[in-house]
Amino acid sequence: MRRGVVTIYGAGLLQGSAFVLIPALGGILRRAPYDLGNGTYGLLYFPEIAGAIVAALAAGALLMRFGANGLFRLGAAANAAAMALLVGAFFAHGALMIALLLGETLMLGAGFGLTNATINRAATELFGGSATGAVTILNAVIGAATALSPLVLAAFYHALAWVVWPALLGLAWLMLPFLPEPPGGVPEQGGLSAWRRSMLPFAAAVLIYAICEGSFGSWANVLVSVDHHLAATAGALALSLFWGGMTVARFAFGAIDHFIHRRHLYLAAPLGMAACFLVIPALQSAGDFFWAFGLAGAACGVYYPYTMSYGIASHPQEGTQMAGLLVGGLMVGEGIGSFGLGPLQHWLSLAVIYRLSALWALPLVALAWRNSRATAPRGGHA
Repeated sequence: MRRGVVTIYGAGLLQGSAFVLIPALGGILRRAPYDLGNGTYGLLYFPEIAGAIVAALAAGALLMRFGANGLFRLGAAANAAAMALLVGAFFAHGALMIALLLGETLMLGAGFGLTNATINRAATELFGGSATGAVTILNAVIGAATALSPLVLAAFYHALAWVVWPALLGLAWLMLPFLPEPPGGVPEQGGLSAWRRSMLPFAAAVLIYAICEGSFGSWANVLVSVDHHLAATAGALALSLFWGGMTVARFAFGAIDHFIHRRHLYLAAPLGMAACFLVIPALQSAGDFFWAFGLAGAACGVYYPYTMSYGIASHPQEGTQMAGLLVGGLMVGEGIGSFGLGPLQHWLSLAVIYRLSALWALPLVALAWRNSRATAPRGGHA
């Protein structure tokens, strides 16, 4: 096993587990003894998104000051601090609890931005001929942890107390920097000297993709359970199948990376997303929604990790800055897809918005063609 593999993929596992905690705690925080209102609960997400964007965009500059390993430790420390603040919120009440939760989401966002920029860049260097597969599987690990962490949290909530899970995650983040670190890769530039105009098409591709992902992921439950008047459990299962389909696709395509023509798959992915946007509003039964959202997740599976891999391959001396830019673009797009569709429904129904969202395939295909033509990442087994 290559040096640093456990550290990089372990960080992905912890990052996915930690990042989903506030959404997973939604039902608990809105009941006694916490009694957070809808407005206060919604406010918790803004520091998280802002912290992730700022940290990801600053990754290149911080790299020049602290080095790759120092940047990784900063991300781990921010995540550990976030878990400590969440543990403190368990024992607090009133304004102090809200302040601790806001601090938690801010530090978690910063940790997410720094850690994801670092580990996506490092994954491209782990294996001599498998940059694309390594990045794809890394993001599959993050997605799998995101899906499983709420189940672990619920188990601790019923058996002991929910605070046990963030406490364990905090300890794991503190221990992570003591594992073997990956060897240094290609010397990099950071700060203003690392910014390139050629990075923008990759960032645009990720931002538009994230709008599509947020439209599927954040509104699946509403579309199924509210708009089509099906059971709440049906909406929750459709959402789970969306994330499950994405995770399975990333594991599968990452594992067979050597046997597929990745550029063709990269170009086909937006067409699959468009087909799901067009078909889903016309469905009626719960079973059809399950299949459709599972396929939507699979269609979304490779576009982000492939863009990350192509972007870093085309900017090897600015790889961390490129990775940070794409993580920031992902968070901006997720915010638009998740929150922007709410006000838009004052004028258009969610079904119409979904059908119009199929048009995102046009710029996504054009950007995939442009980005994959520039520099092909290395292939091979992950």
